[in-house]
Amino acid sequence: MQGMLRRLRSQPRFFLGLLIFFLFLLNAVWQLGALDGLERKAYDMRVRATVPNTVDERIVIADIDEKSLKALGRWPWSRDVMARLVDTLFSHYQIRVAGFDVVFAEPEKNSGLALMNELARGPLKNDGGFLAEYQKRSNSLDNDALFARALAGRNVVLGMVFSAGNGTDTNTAPAPFATLTAAGASALPDLPHPRSYTANLDAFSRNAASSGFFDNPQIDADGIFRRVPLFQLYQNRLYPSLALATVHMALGAPQVQLHKGRSGDYEAFEGITLGDVSVPTDAHSSVLVPWRGRHGDSFNYYSISDILEKKIPLETLKNRIVLVGTTAPGLLDLRSTPLEKTYPGVEVHANIISGILDDMVRQEPAWGVGMEILMLLAVTLITLLLTTRLAPHWQVVITLLLAGGIIGINFLAWNRGLVMPLASPLLLLLILFTYTMAFGFFVETQGKRAITRLFGQYVPPDLVDEMAKHPEAISLEGESREMTVLFSDVRDFTSISEGLSATELSALMNVYLTAMTRLIQKHRGTIDKYIGDAIMAFWGAPLRDADHTRLALLTAMDMEAELLALAQEFRARGWPVLKIGIGLNAGTMNVGNMGSEFRMAYTVMGDAVNLGARLESLSKNYGVTIVVSESVRSAVPDFAYRSLDCVRVKGKQEPVRIYEPLGLQDALSTASREQLARWESAISAYCQQHWDEAENALRALVNSDDHPLYRLYLERIAQFRETPPPADWDGVYTYTSK
Repeated sequence: MQGMLRRLRSQPRFFLGLLIFFLFLLNAVWQLGALDGLERKAYDMRVRATVPNTVDERIVIADIDEKSLKALGRWPWSRDVMARLVDTLFSHYQIRVAGFDVVFAEPEKNSGLALMNELARGPLKNDGGFLAEYQKRSNSLDNDALFARALAGRNVVLGMVFSAGNGTDTNTAPAPFATLTAAGASALPDLPHPRSYTANLDAFSRNAASSGFFDNPQIDADGIFRRVPLFQLYQNRLYPSLALATVHMALGAPQVQLHKGRSGDYEAFEGITLGDVSVPTDAHSSVLVPWRGRHGDSFNYYSISDILEKKIPLETLKNRIVLVGTTAPGLLDLRSTPLEKTYPGVEVHANIISGILDDMVRQEPAWGVGMEILMLLAVTLITLLLTTRLAPHWQVVITLLLAGGIIGINFLAWNRGLVMPLASPLLLLLILFTYTMAFGFFVETQGKRAITRLFGQYVPPDLVDEMAKHPEAISLEGESREMTVLFSDVRDFTSISEGLSATELSALMNVYLTAMTRLIQKHRGTIDKYIGDAIMAFWGAPLRDADHTRLALLTAMDMEAELLALAQEFRARGWPVLKIGIGLNAGTMNVGNMGSEFRMAYTVMGDAVNLGARLESLSKNYGVTIVVSESVRSAVPDFAYRSLDCVRVKGKQEPVRIYEPLGLQDALSTASREQLARWESAISAYCQQHWDEAENALRALVNSDDHPLYRLYLERIAQFRETPPPADWDGVYTYTSK
């Protein structure tokens, strides 16, 4: 992991990725709101995906609908109608609570009562008979008084409206839930602080069991109802919302306990308790509306005209919570919500009441910011530490899995009542994914092009791809490294070139070099250079490869086999059949970009390289195609080798044992094994100067396989018989030329 971090720290991609992360971090910590719009959309999608769409039978809505307006006249209706509605709901249907999503702020204008009042104060003020009749009938004509009397002693919650603007208070404010001290009120700055209100007529407020506001000062910036405050603080007095006041009455008006969190002198709302029912809120005392379903899918609506005519079965409304509101478009009580663009305002209150009763009010926990930071950090680290090291298709897979994990964890929290940030980690993931892919395409492609320009002619394409993925593994500076070098040369090339035209010679060499190069690249070799008809290649650089010697040996064996395949094509085209010599040596070599200020080349140098070239030139002397050194034989021990000689090449004092590779030991036939054993016995006798034994063994080998190697040693024995080697001869043959 530390090595990975070191590599990433050296890449500009890592720092740019961290910069993107810090921008998201600043937005989360300082609550800058840059992503609020996206978070709202993500919230709406979760709402729509999880609403139960089940009917809550406990709450019904007495609807001021088109049918009622047609039957009872235009709104507002006479207060005697409202009195009759209250009487019918409580006396006939025996409901539990009635909440009015309307406000009765002005007295009703009754022309008959007004005329009687004017006569009683004017011309007939001294008429005893008229005054007696006036006294008897005035009460029956005062519809406001009728409505006030209907409210008395019943669980009725009236609506009211607060305003944040500088307005005039209308009527006397109803009794609050609580009255705070000036210090206590100032310690809650996040609560809505309206400046004026519109309340019901004093007689209505006094006789109603409670009142609650139905305005919403917490509408989101896009105009959608997502949260509603449970309290507003007006002149140090806490007033409840219509939904809260209604559910409070429905629960039997239990004791209300406010929960506040403190940080120094700062206090913030965290929730309330209604008896045994807890309701989480934010610092503004707002609750996220616990949507139950689309309009008409979650609550039963009944026309008020049908209720007044008692057409609704008694059991349908008995012991229910009834909200009086309107769905008539002309009365303009429609709201925009996550579920629908036009949603009745009265049903918003119904959803809140239902959620409180079911303990289904979700909350945005205070530690949500910390969780958001952890998610952002996890997304950044996984993206920068893991996906940037993978192939593009794996980056897509990991990104999709990561996105699925974020969504899964978020929905798990959602189903447990917690609203966690979703848009910010998903957006960061998308940006980092797009950024890293684009970086890889536009920036790393440039690096790959540079590598291709430098190595493309010499290194196989798959090796170039690896080098582009791991540029840190490439060094153009000179360094010593264990490697394997291969030299090959066409024998008698001068005579071949003299027998062909320039065009034919060029075509022949192109076919030959293409075939040989393809084999070198197949085995991950690097072409160092072409020297006329000669090829120089090496393994173990630019990328390190633990199997460099085996790969080089397999290449040499394939090159020898490929010549046999090319021979048929060359004969068909009238070209001479080629024979080549190959030399292989493994050892410590200097590799890097070398040359002059006019031309540089990535190449290898050193004694081990020179020995490889000497071995290639010796191959013709022994009548074999491939000559390898002891270091190659030791590195690939599962091959069978024929000992060729122990030689001292020009330019080196130390003798070198050389071999011809025959193939995998397990693949050798029985006859080949026997012949190899006979040869090794002959060469052993030769090195011990047992000339007769060695000569007899070699002649027997010649009779079965007239190989130039056997004749070479017969000639040497003949020479040593005439001119014996010195007494301390160690069997080494010294070459005085290259």
